[in-house]
Amino acid sequence: MDATLDADEGLAVAPMAAWPAWPEYGLVDDLLPTLARWHRAGRRVALATLTDIDGSSPRPLGSEMAVADDGSVVGYVSGGCVEAEVAREALAALADGRVRHLDYGAGSPTIDIQLSCGGRIGIVVRPMMDLGGYVLAREQARARREICTVLTERKSGRTWVESGDVDPARGVFARPHVPPTRLVVVGGDPVTLGLAKLAPQFGLEVSLLRPVGPEHAPRDLALALYDRRRLDVALTELPLDRWTAVYSLTHDSYSDRMVAIHALRSDAFCVGILGSRRKIAPHLRALERDGLDGTALKRLHLPAGLTIGARSPVEIALSILAQVIGARDAVPQSRSA
Repeated sequence: MDATLDADEGLAVAPMAAWPAWPEYGLVDDLLPTLARWHRAGRRVALATLTDIDGSSPRPLGSEMAVADDGSVVGYVSGGCVEAEVAREALAALADGRVRHLDYGAGSPTIDIQLSCGGRIGIVVRPMMDLGGYVLAREQARARREICTVLTERKSGRTWVESGDVDPARGVFARPHVPPTRLVVVGGDPVTLGLAKLAPQFGLEVSLLRPVGPEHAPRDLALALYDRRRLDVALTELPLDRWTAVYSLTHDSYSDRMVAIHALRSDAFCVGILGSRRKIAPHLRALERDGLDGTALKRLHLPAGLTIGARSPVEIALSILAQVIGARDAVPQSRSA
């Protein structure tokens, strides 16, 4: 594949390869791991951000798509209508170092590209001049479990990262990034394993607690944490923030209530206990005796999972994941959410 030359920096930029037959790029919503990998590999990258929506749009404001100088693509900003064209514009931006302001849809000057939803979208595409700094700032905020905001000057395309949920100045687009949703699972049954296997596919970080369990977690689990210490010790040292869901699947009433009490006294947005409906009333009475009020108990799901007719461990795990996602999206994650 021939390369074009960047006139400003003398760097080779690959032309757009054949567009993939299947949109695997659209399965990735969290671009940070890929951007970090590209930075380590020495790739130059352009970032496209959905900054304006008029009418309907298949993707929310702030959706992003990244394109590397070898033609690799990750993320998406529409339902597939404009991604190939955005990728071409991104490679051109890498070649000449200039920001692009793209306008697609009903009433836009780009008459040969229309959106199936009938709306109109605006996208800013800019070369990431300091990809390393951008990745480092995002990774540090993520490690601290804090919100950070990516700010982009609409006209110049200059992009930088600030701590917190920032109210932007005029002419600046703000894209808050909240920490990944963390799912704490307590137990060791097949539902626990199913949940721990499925959750990372939905972008959730999984912490698994199995008191006095095996020395090592199963090798095929992508876990942020595995803790086999006694439950009282593990819970005491387990930080729970407002981006965390906690589910106890121990099948032991005392342990389940210990987990629920600890989680409901924290900022965790969602708490669940696995079990039959006949255990609901005894659990609630016990939790109320421990001083938990109605406001706290509104975050408790008894029994765990949505009612979808789930029977197998994997189906039950799926019902719990659906419940977590629904509860997460019902709570504002940032000022602009």
